[in-house]
Amino acid sequence: MTTRTTDWRRNREGIGAWEHRGKVAVAGWGQSPMDRRWDGKSLDKTMGAYAIVAAKKAIEDAGLKLDDIDGVITSPETRVGDTWAPRPFFAPPYDTEDGITEVSGEWLIKQMGLKKVTYIDSKAPQIGGMMGKAAQTVGDGLCKTALVIYPMGNIEGRYEQGGSNQNAGDYTRGNSVFTATWGYQSGAQMNALIMHQQYCRKYGKHHDMLAPFVMNQRRNGLMTPWGFYAQHEPYQITNEDYLASRFVSEPLRVLDCDRPVISCVAFIFTTADRARTMKQKPIYILNHAQDNGRPRSTMYTLEEAQEWSSALARMMWEGSGLGAKDVDVFNPYDGYSTFTQLFLEGFGWHGVKRGEALDFYQGDIRVEGPHPYCSGGGNLGTGRTRAALFSDSIEQLRGTAGKRQIKIRCETALAGCNNPGGSGFIMFSKHPS
Repeated sequence: MTTRTTDWRRNREGIGAWEHRGKVAVAGWGQSPMDRRWDGKSLDKTMGAYAIVAAKKAIEDAGLKLDDIDGVITSPETRVGDTWAPRPFFAPPYDTEDGITEVSGEWLIKQMGLKKVTYIDSKAPQIGGMMGKAAQTVGDGLCKTALVIYPMGNIEGRYEQGGSNQNAGDYTRGNSVFTATWGYQSGAQMNALIMHQQYCRKYGKHHDMLAPFVMNQRRNGLMTPWGFYAQHEPYQITNEDYLASRFVSEPLRVLDCDRPVISCVAFIFTTADRARTMKQKPIYILNHAQDNGRPRSTMYTLEEAQEWSSALARMMWEGSGLGAKDVDVFNPYDGYSTFTQLFLEGFGWHGVKRGEALDFYQGDIRVEGPHPYCSGGGNLGTGRTRAALFSDSIEQLRGTAGKRQIKIRCETALAGCNNPGGSGFIMFSKHPS
């Protein structure tokens, strides 16, 4: 069984064009059902069960058979793990969490009967980096046709209160003396808010200028049939709904935050040559890039986040050979609405400069309009899948986005996840060059 021994990341400037530009493609994708949370009883709704559903859909979408898969890539970063407070799923003992709250490549291979796998990676990062790692793995020849699985979970309990998490104990040490005070994500939520307040003060903006963006995310999400809101809460929020929604950490509102769900997505990465013989038209990979921001203190500042986003954009342009004017579909991460504008400004999509994003939101950002921003609805519009950013990009380039299909030119798509300083972006294209 082959595993990677060299670094796959493209996280610095000056390394030139990606050596596999246009030689790797996405040939299939599949989405599992989506629920608010796992009930802790039914095994047909665990992460493992949903991973198998998504995997089968992706394999069928590509027109492949199980024996065509020779690589499996999964991630332990499911937002469950030891993040949650202790939960008694079943009477002890039971062997493993694998297949319940996480999905390893080994588990998936065994359960699906994948007999031809020669490459396995069960330790891939969150989906932003994972997509780049999958592209690099195929490009480097470690496997020819990779099944890439990314589940996201939601179970009963409280975030950041379980296992080895620093919030699980009564005492904190080191930097966590400050960050853990703010609870969820060990201060990440508060960091995003503090950075956003710096942004508003610097550029003379107001938090509630985010309302059109949040509303449009829900609108796009309602046009995404596989999303949580389209399936379970099919109503559009209004400006009044946004302003009336409760504060989480003032001025951050609950509608500024993505909603945890349980779901799984699967993608088929393969060589461009093989992809051209498969069922779907290939969606080529032109580059992937990851930022590696390191804050100077316990929390990052606005200036640091801006520089990380701009550096990420420069790496993307350098590796892909494209520029901001060449990007048609743009799906940056929106776990909190308070930092998405940094990607918009950092990448300069549709000419937006620093300090201009919130004004841009007041214009026409609908999919029918001239600036179809975050056309898939992202996490705010579909639930915290993180994958909607990539799935929509593929659907847009295939022309299968339905009511979400953008009306402007649609030849390239740029998608990424996670927050500034820890993001991975990938450039898709209808064409290999």
